[in-house]
Amino acid sequence: MPDLTPDREGAALLVIDVQNDFMPGGRLAVTDGAAVVPLINQLGQRFEQVVITQDWHPAGHASFASSHPGCQPFERKQLPYGLQILWPDHCIQGSHGAQLHAELNLPHAQSILRKGCNRHIDSYSAFIEADRQTPTGLTGYLRERGISDLYLCGLALDYCVAWSALDARAAGFNTWVIVDACRAIDLDGSGAAALVQMEAAGVRLIDAPALG
Repeated sequence: MPDLTPDREGAALLVIDVQNDFMPGGRLAVTDGAAVVPLINQLGQRFEQVVITQDWHPAGHASFASSHPGCQPFERKQLPYGLQILWPDHCIQGSHGAQLHAELNLPHAQSILRKGCNRHIDSYSAFIEADRQTPTGLTGYLRERGISDLYLCGLALDYCVAWSALDARAAGFNTWVIVDACRAIDLDGSGAAALVQMEAAGVRLIDAPALG
């Protein structure tokens, strides 16, 4: 059985995009998204190493439907780096929607990684942008800090959490997703599909009580 003691050396909690625009009333609201905040705060107390990610798009980002005349949110469009879901404008740099949820309480987090900053490329993953070539630098940061085991939580399960988990596993990290500390957008069954894909790639799916 794997050691699930979260405060052991080499383990880190990776908190994905717990931002206002993904909360009820936000520009890209995830159903029940605010419910993850208290649990993530509790989880954070168990980890000495915590990293937070933050979607941080410039205005006019290529992933926004508004950047493509005649297109509507949630349509798919072929962009130079691949097929892109077009989203409502969200998490624009410096906006209230881009801020972390006010009740997220992780004062000991040692790094906040901002992603999606390149106007021309989306970045669901905390590790590699959507062109699947441009690294964010997170892999090197974690390795230099001696992290081998990653536990992911946050929003949204089927996009930024799943892509980050898959890339973490591909980079050689032992990877867990704490499913009850995530919520999904669930476009056309994407939530269930993401769980299947992650398990197939060797990502371990657990709920918070498994951490003791």
